[in-house]
Amino acid sequence: MYRSFLTLLCAFTFLSFQGQNIDLETFSTGFNAPINIKNAGDARLFVVERAGLIQIVNSDGSKNATPFLNINPSVSDSGGERGLLGLAFHPDYANNGFFYVNYINNNNNSVISRFSRDPSNDDLADSSSELQLLTFTQPFSNHNGGDMAFGPDGYLYIASGDGGSGGDPGNRAQSLTTLLGKLLRIDVDASTNGTYGIPPDNPFVADNNALDEIWAYGLRNPWRFSFDSDNGDLWIADVGQNAIEEINLTASTSAGLNYGWRCYEGNTVFDQSDNCPMDSSLTFPIANYSHSGNGVPKCSITGGYRYRGSAYPNFSGLYFFADFCSNEIGTLEQTATGWTMAFSSPFSGVGITTFGQDIEGELYVGGIQSGTIYKLVDTTLGIEDFKRFDVKTYPNPIKNNISIHALQSSTILQSADIYDIQGTLVYSLADINSVMITFSMDKFMSGIYIIKITNSKNNSIFKKIIKY
Repeated sequence: MYRSFLTLLCAFTFLSFQGQNIDLETFSTGFNAPINIKNAGDARLFVVERAGLIQIVNSDGSKNATPFLNINPSVSDSGGERGLLGLAFHPDYANNGFFYVNYINNNNNSVISRFSRDPSNDDLADSSSELQLLTFTQPFSNHNGGDMAFGPDGYLYIASGDGGSGGDPGNRAQSLTTLLGKLLRIDVDASTNGTYGIPPDNPFVADNNALDEIWAYGLRNPWRFSFDSDNGDLWIADVGQNAIEEINLTASTSAGLNYGWRCYEGNTVFDQSDNCPMDSSLTFPIANYSHSGNGVPKCSITGGYRYRGSAYPNFSGLYFFADFCSNEIGTLEQTATGWTMAFSSPFSGVGITTFGQDIEGELYVGGIQSGTIYKLVDTTLGIEDFKRFDVKTYPNPIKNNISIHALQSSTILQSADIYDIQGTLVYSLADINSVMITFSMDKFMSGIYIIKITNSKNNSIFKKIIKY
């Protein structure tokens, strides 16, 4: 039992990607300029619309009639790179109901705020609960960054662009006295200034000539970044100036890195007129591509995620991104000598502005031109088999209770077996005979587990779950 389970698990997890067989499957429609997609540790997706609304999409693709949040009056809706730009749910959202947004206000400045969930309705936020944590001036209308995510350490990371115009005229990305052109890191649970605290291991807390919030710098417009759900690695896709788009990768614990803008655009010298640091002190991208090379003309990278889902084994370990102008989806595949980049065929009329990841690690794409949320699928698989039997396990990570919910009403769950990371069976549920079950994991130790779920037709699938 032990050996055969591990053999199956390894085959399931580590199959390599063969060729470009990527497609977009319509999942939900009717959105107005969707530019961010997040999950809150359950089966729903939360779609950020640029004008200041957050919509809820259920596991069947249906969109709730009432927005989760509407702060349009507070948000600059003049278009372009302004608007409601980012969303992050607190790691303990299930209990405290806190979530965080990043928007451009009507004075055209960046605002980082905390809101609370409506205590009487999980599908609504309390729009009157806003607590502004941080604001900073935007000298121009573009390069606002805006993405946010909680890292494996529980701190909130915030991406800010260099302040706009072209060529970073104030050399702000290299300056440690401004929050622009940076990745910021704050502690939302330990306030030292009334709204947030500074993690004690932030790299510049002892430097009187630097701002404490700075985690990394030398970024032009880090439109989208993500943490690898398996190992915590930090992926930053930084939009280029005239010629080159770049992808950066580092361990989440690497502090104080300088990614080189405006001294470099990608790996190419851009402007070294203002005492640029030595090359040896810079962190260069693991991959980049040019606007004029690699087929269809390109212009602006949209960062995504490294695939850690289970529905499409050929995608395992690939980092997905896109180019806004070419409407191509790109992949990075790790090899023995580095990373190999490939592009799909263009998906015309989409306008890919964001990727999203659901609780199971499956990936989605938001189209600002089409107003549609798509699911990323592998066309080489027998997809119909997956469609007939798929489940959601949520929340994930798990603190107390876990729910297993069949996505098709015709699917009857029969049993669930939970294995630890060494492949030892630690818990079994038999005779479920239902489309959904919820049970407690209070007595489980913290760690990674694999759950084998079997339906009434004796078909099984595996899901990874994390107990904290």
